[in-house]
Amino acid sequence: MDVAQHVEDRSPRGIAAAVSRLVRSGELQPGDRLPTVRRLAADLGVSPATVSGAWQALAAVGLVTSRGRAGTVVLPEPASWLPPRYRDMAAGGRVDAVPEPAAAPPRPASRLDLSTGTPDPELLPPLQRALGRIAARTPAAGTGTYLGAPVIEPLERLLRASWPFTPQRVTVVDGAVDAMSRTLEQLAGFGGRVIVEDPSFPPIFDLCDQLGLERVPVPLDRHGMRPDALEAALRTGAEVVVLQPRAHNPTGVSMTSTRAREIAAVIRRHLAADPAADVHVVEDDHSGEIASSADVSLGSHLPDRVVHVRSYSKSHGPDLRIAAVGGPAAVLDRVIARRMLGPGWTSRLLQHLLADLLVDGEALAAVAQARRIYYARQRALSTALAEHGVVVQPGDGINVWVPVADEATALVRLEAAGIRVARGRPFRAVPPPDAGAGHVRVTVGALSGGPSEVARVAHALARAATP
Repeated sequence: MDVAQHVEDRSPRGIAAAVSRLVRSGELQPGDRLPTVRRLAADLGVSPATVSGAWQALAAVGLVTSRGRAGTVVLPEPASWLPPRYRDMAAGGRVDAVPEPAAAPPRPASRLDLSTGTPDPELLPPLQRALGRIAARTPAAGTGTYLGAPVIEPLERLLRASWPFTPQRVTVVDGAVDAMSRTLEQLAGFGGRVIVEDPSFPPIFDLCDQLGLERVPVPLDRHGMRPDALEAALRTGAEVVVLQPRAHNPTGVSMTSTRAREIAAVIRRHLAADPAADVHVVEDDHSGEIASSADVSLGSHLPDRVVHVRSYSKSHGPDLRIAAVGGPAAVLDRVIARRMLGPGWTSRLLQHLLADLLVDGEALAAVAQARRIYYARQRALSTALAEHGVVVQPGDGINVWVPVADEATALVRLEAAGIRVARGRPFRAVPPPDAGAGHVRVTVGALSGGPSEVARVAHALARAATP
């Protein structure tokens, strides 16, 4: 490959960035040999020291390695164990995932990371007292049977009491994506079609690709998935509909009760028109108890066809690794049986901890306070952006979906301002026709610095959003 033709900026950083892009795009594969320092320097008309600085920067982040006389070769990406869109998210919105060469002046560091999609750790319920209570009741890890119920009775009772419809079966798994994965494995065979929202959470797309499922995108409006587009998508023979009922990631949209009835009516008509059709809905309520919107579910209308997933990562902490799943026994019994041949069950110690937190007054107050604060941060940023002429629909949860004229330009400008966000492209089921125009996702849950920080971020976003 002629690396020189892909280099626009002939500084050490520009050369390193160009090679990094070639590696991420797959044009340079692990094991490929890079041109020698002297050859590339001659092709670019720069000094060998300039190219050497670029090679050193790439080596520092594990993208290349020098093998002496055998030359410099490309290594597998450091995060190559991540699925493609997860890998893109892990880059944190950085345009170039390589450091500055030592000879180059330092660039402004990203001081405020609004790219992660994770909750504010300061707003999670404290664990000390709950852990003490659990330890007092359970001084050692249990030695019960491997064939015991997958959900402890106190937690199942609390889940059933709070569920948005009456589920035939309830279980717990290791997080929302685990729940989605195991449910899709039971509902859709290789090559099957799955209806997804566009935009949506990137790992949903990775998961479909991993399972060999064909994605059928359906757009949203401010009330949720559009019924007219869903009706057309169902005619493709799709077997599963995957949607986020509230605090949609990335847009913040929540499904209204009216929209839930409309979507349920569309599915009923489809099933009535095609007796051979077998459609299920999987709902990803990832924000759970920190969402301000009503807990609306299609399960109220189609209880035998809806698997509802509720995560406790945003409300009680991602490291608990617990999501509850409720729905028809015909589906969940297969999910539970498959897990028996893997992890078996989700740690009962962690289940006891979550059950304690769901009734403890201090923890309940912390979650309620987090819900109020996230709501206020959403509104504060939306209002501040509107003052700069950037209109976004204030939503629910911890993310805001901000339109920009050019994603790459927006990321560069924001990074220069010391702010990191997630680029919008991985969230799109179908990339927009304009390669530049798009969105960035801003995790407002991390905006903990008060009005001055909100004003600074809104100003930077408004400047980044322009052409």
